[in-house]
Amino acid sequence: MRIAIGIATRGRAPILAEVLAELARQTRAPDRLLVCHVDANDITGLPARFPAVEFITAPAGLPRQRNAILDAIGDCDAVLFLDDDFLAAPDHLAVTERVLAAHPDCVVTTGTVIADGAKGPGITVEEGRAILGDDRYSGDPLAVAPHFNGYGCNMALRLAPMRAHALRFDEALPLYGWYEDLDLTRRLGAHGTILRLAGARGVHLGTKSGRVPGTKLGYSQVANSLYLARKGSYPWNRALRSVARHLAMNAARAPFPEPHVDRLGRLRGNLIALGDLLRGRMHPMRVLEL
Repeated sequence: MRIAIGIATRGRAPILAEVLAELARQTRAPDRLLVCHVDANDITGLPARFPAVEFITAPAGLPRQRNAILDAIGDCDAVLFLDDDFLAAPDHLAVTERVLAAHPDCVVTTGTVIADGAKGPGITVEEGRAILGDDRYSGDPLAVAPHFNGYGCNMALRLAPMRAHALRFDEALPLYGWYEDLDLTRRLGAHGTILRLAGARGVHLGTKSGRVPGTKLGYSQVANSLYLARKGSYPWNRALRSVARHLAMNAARAPFPEPHVDRLGRLRGNLIALGDLLRGRMHPMRVLEL
């Protein structure tokens, strides 16, 4: 099996350098390792330091950049997409390959995130490495369980069904896609199983640099969820709960926000999206006008 690792990046060259250094420790090396960036500043100093990495470009936006990676790996059987701030344990790719081989009906795998800085102020590289080093998982490394969707910070896709059904990331979800991973993996999951892997482990740093501004993110929290529900890849009950949860959290915390979260901006984006919904013009692409 030929497996690529694909990373879309924007504005995080120092963090990306650490991620690539960690990937050099994989016990099963990727057949290809691709980084898709937008401009030269995204990869300053990296091509010389990592000559085996293929650096390609695409217009800004996670779905567009990940589609560019898909276009470039026609010789591969699977791709493991990692965020540019995800530290993978050394056996992450080896476990993924073994599960894909043992479960030919599996079309999506998603690993176990042992710490997720996206849910808080973020995790430093040093802290992430320490967490990985202290991880003492002693269960079956090939243990799997059915899962609803792939989590974009670390998810593998089997490419044969992707090609057979002409599946791609939805570029109508611009910038930080906000559920673009759920959308694609749910559509791909219609042709097989989605499995969560106990033994493919890692740390998502949740780095805050390069994040979408609060207003844009808040708009996407509403518009993208309802867009995907209308599309059919996200059940309405989950979409409505997601919108309600984000709206309630942003409203409750806006007066006293966390230092790392623009709650007022997110709330403003939520309300703009709801206003657009009432006017009949809500769409994920509207975020580019904010």
